[in-house]
Amino acid sequence: MFRPMGPRGTLFRRMRLRRQGRNSLIPNALTVLALCSGLMTIRFGLLARWDLAVVALVLAAVFDTLDGRIARLLGGTSKFGAELDSLSDFVSFGVAPAVVVYLWSLQQFGGIGWAIVLLFAVCCALRLARFNTMLGDPNPPPWAGHYFTGVPAPAGAGLAILPMIITLEFGNGLFDRPLINAIALIVVALLMVSRIPTFSAKRIHIPPSLWLPTLLFVCLFAAALASAPWATLISCGVVYLGSIPVAIWTQSRARRRTGLEVPLPTPSLPPHAAGVAVNSKTESGPG
Repeated sequence: MFRPMGPRGTLFRRMRLRRQGRNSLIPNALTVLALCSGLMTIRFGLLARWDLAVVALVLAAVFDTLDGRIARLLGGTSKFGAELDSLSDFVSFGVAPAVVVYLWSLQQFGGIGWAIVLLFAVCCALRLARFNTMLGDPNPPPWAGHYFTGVPAPAGAGLAILPMIITLEFGNGLFDRPLINAIALIVVALLMVSRIPTFSAKRIHIPPSLWLPTLLFVCLFAAALASAPWATLISCGVVYLGSIPVAIWTQSRARRRTGLEVPLPTPSLPPHAAGVAVNSKTESGPG
């Protein structure tokens, strides 16, 4: 096998390293943007600009979704990027939404409200740590790539601020009460560290025949988000909550199917019998 040697080989290696560095820079920059958006969520919460806080959190989720996709597309995945992404997720989706909900509603509970914020942040950290350790499983089940274990951090952050979004759409009333938000944070925190399966979109493959309908759907979704942002986000939250029982049902079916499809042991044949079987199969073939 030919290997470039000397100055020419060194030049090739430098060019390859530079290309890999550029490919890693773009997704890492998106991760930093997600982190900055999460911190802006806290700042808008301190300013009592709840609508801008929601927008900043949505932007953090968008950047977090793009960085992984672009890293795999460009071949720029790295251990540094994975660690940076985990730290960004903890700040943007573990700390920021809980602090904003505390500033918005849970301050009336005093220390109990802050304890709920700590519970949410710790559960998010535990969820991210478990996700990182599960990535090293050398033999995952065939259906594992289609599901998350527990609610992922971005979705958990969206569910945590769902009462705030409902209040922005319909006005003050039921969903701005501290008790409702305390229950919501506790339930979402437990869902993040639970073993409940939720759908993962990482392995969704869209065939070319569905590209046009997909583009039309994206266009309609963008139009709905621009014209009625709070109603659209509420609909997304309701659809996601409805998908959790479906994910539980489909994964249980996949588990049963995998358990039933156990390969039967192949009976061992003596050497002469195996040779007869092979010869008869070969001679009975065409030609």
